[in-house]
Amino acid sequence: MATWNSRGLRGSTLEDLINKTNEKYEESHLCLVQKVPTPITPIKIDKEKRHITLAYFDQKSTVDYIGVVQGIPVCFDAKESATNTFPLQNIHAHQVQFMKEFEAQKGIAFFIINYTKTGELYYLRFRELAAFWKRMEDGGRKSFRKDELTPEYFFSAKNQLYVPYLDMMAKDLKERD
Repeated sequence: MATWNSRGLRGSTLEDLINKTNEKYEESHLCLVQKVPTPITPIKIDKEKRHITLAYFDQKSTVDYIGVVQGIPVCFDAKESATNTFPLQNIHAHQVQFMKEFEAQKGIAFFIINYTKTGELYYLRFRELAAFWKRMEDGGRKSFRKDELTPEYFFSAKNQLYVPYLDMMAKDLKERD
């Protein structure tokens, strides 16, 4: 049983920025993407401050975000890394399986990774992740290095969009055609 505590808030800054970006995208009628809430069962509640101090997750979470962009189903997860190496243990097998099945249904699945030390964002395409995942399953590295990533999929904030992932998604779609 997984429990929730303050460590569960890691990445919340990235998620806040993605949420603000999604609001801008929705206002512009570009897409409708929402944060998927993770169901929890409270164990301890601070009645005075009226907040949960300890809880457990009811079920395995699949992805952080799901929605539709111009008629294309999308799902993605937000991750952060403080170093130039990203441990694959930060991604769960059930997430990989969900994304694989999502793409098999003609959806687009990806990760947004925030390299916190440099402030760089990376759009990690599912097929790119799948290659790293297979390497790990075949006994290779259990992580990937930043220098293994495709340079043109690094991006940064622009035009009041904190995490403008639609540009990267358009590039991803063009490569698929």
